[in-house]
Amino acid sequence: MNQNHKEKLLEIQHLKKYFEIKGGGALGKRKQTLKAVDDVSFDIYKGETLGLVGESGCGKSTLGRNILRLQDPTDGRVLYGESNILEYSKKDMRRLRKDMQIIYQDPFGSLNPRFTIGQIIGEMYEIHGLAKGAEKERKVKELLELVGLDASRYHSYPHEFSGGQRQRVGIARALALEPEFIVADEPVSALDVSVQSQVINLLIQLKREMGLTLLFIAHGLNVVRHISDRVGVMYLGKLVELSDTDSIFNDPAHPYTAALLSTVPEADPEARKERIVLKGEVPSPASPPSGCNFRTRCPLATERCSQEVPAWQETRNGHFTACHYPLEKGQTLKEAVAQRQKPSDNKTNNLIMA
Repeated sequence: MNQNHKEKLLEIQHLKKYFEIKGGGALGKRKQTLKAVDDVSFDIYKGETLGLVGESGCGKSTLGRNILRLQDPTDGRVLYGESNILEYSKKDMRRLRKDMQIIYQDPFGSLNPRFTIGQIIGEMYEIHGLAKGAEKERKVKELLELVGLDASRYHSYPHEFSGGQRQRVGIARALALEPEFIVADEPVSALDVSVQSQVINLLIQLKREMGLTLLFIAHGLNVVRHISDRVGVMYLGKLVELSDTDSIFNDPAHPYTAALLSTVPEADPEARKERIVLKGEVPSPASPPSGCNFRTRCPLATERCSQEVPAWQETRNGHFTACHYPLEKGQTLKEAVAQRQKPSDNKTNNLIMA
């Protein structure tokens, strides 16, 4: 996908979401700031699927909810056309909900168990005054068939469906208002592996048929690779790399991305893959390292990394990275580490090759 020929749908500029938490000090009264999303900027183009990956707790879901204003960010801008939706009133936001929706992670907790499927999906039409009565029922039944469910299940309750079927109901609810942008917040992580591919293929089909734009949030790298046009990688509240899917998976520029991708299993049992195991634990977002958040685990870190926050910049054509020492095109992390080491040094820093 050539971004130069694509129309921007959303511009996320310096988005931040900080939480004040109690912890430390006498009786735990000292306040700390947890930086769930910390100065994140990127664009989303019309008609694309942008995958967002990273370890649990890195801020992926918080970022998606902030973009939709299901949570209000601490700072930043989200431009939709010429307007900053973070400045919208409640009335403006209600109108915006027709254009932007979310598919939740948990198909069990996101559906009201006291409502029938017809009521759950039909509520979208009633809230926005778009249909009622027989017209509403007709629209809901059409949506059920669109997502692969029998229209006769209109009067069924959520507990009468399997996990995969419930997620299809969640997808139908998100599609009811015919939005152009959907945040899919780990939509298959709670499903059995055998069902995940069915839901992913359904999303691909719906995106193509309805011209949707998706922000697909997940921690399963193979899933993200299958569905995404571009991929963004998050670490400890920050976006560290963003590019088209092939570039991210075949030629990553950030050391964290390279290590993350090395954990993806190969389909070929005879293929040998060198796994990169980073030393140390992920720091707390309430107490991140100075400078680069990744420096305490990075094998390429220097004193500069502890003093300067790396700038978010285009290091290759269409390839954005936040790193003082990004990998060169075609260079592996192991090669970069070997190049950095002195001849007398026989060990690597923060890196184990497995």
